[in-house]
Amino acid sequence: MTIYGYVRVSSADQNEDRQVIAMNKLQIPAAQIFIDKMSGKNFQRPAYKSLVRRLRPGDLVYVKSIDRFGRNYEEIQNQWRVLTKDRGVDIAVIDMPLLDTRNGKDLMGTFLADVVLQLLAYVAQNERETIRKRQSEGIAAAKSRGVRFGRPVKKPPENFGSLVKEWRRGSLPIAEVLTQTGLKESTFYRRLREFQPTKKKNELSKCTPFDSPTTTTILPRRLVPRQEFSRKSSNIF
Repeated sequence: MTIYGYVRVSSADQNEDRQVIAMNKLQIPAAQIFIDKMSGKNFQRPAYKSLVRRLRPGDLVYVKSIDRFGRNYEEIQNQWRVLTKDRGVDIAVIDMPLLDTRNGKDLMGTFLADVVLQLLAYVAQNERETIRKRQSEGIAAAKSRGVRFGRPVKKPPENFGSLVKEWRRGSLPIAEVLTQTGLKESTFYRRLREFQPTKKKNELSKCTPFDSPTTTTILPRRLVPRQEFSRKSSNIF
């Protein structure tokens, strides 16, 4: 029989020391401790897959708690059944002694273990959904306060307009423009599209109604009074 330990944290910046210390107390060699730094939403994890490939009937796998095993209710139960029934492997949850397949092999022991497993698997998935809900609510609240997520917007330099003019005249190659602006080519063209409408808008705002190319001025015709018109007409004859 070979004893293994499985450790999981949700992301690379989380610390797995607490789980590793628990495995060390059980005197599990470091080479037999498999660590994933991924979400528990499914079991598509490289370290877990490597562990399963090495398992043989009669082996034992320790996990610190059921939520370190996974956070998907159905998949936790499916993987538990695959390992314990199909592969003949024992699993022991350190924080929950009832979930130790080495104990209670009789019908009552199996029943109790199944009930506890279903309950803890439900709790694990519910916690994940609660965490995701809190994250989405936090992000929405931050956005409402004007907080922007992602990489900061790369703004063009103040002489962007003059550089664009030289580039269009052919006196400045695109490589030199990118060097002076510090922009990538795709970002440069995106900023160029944003720059052109702003430039046109500014030019139109400086025009008077008589200068605007889209404004047509119609001057009123001079009206001749009826008496003056009659007098001018009689003079003609």
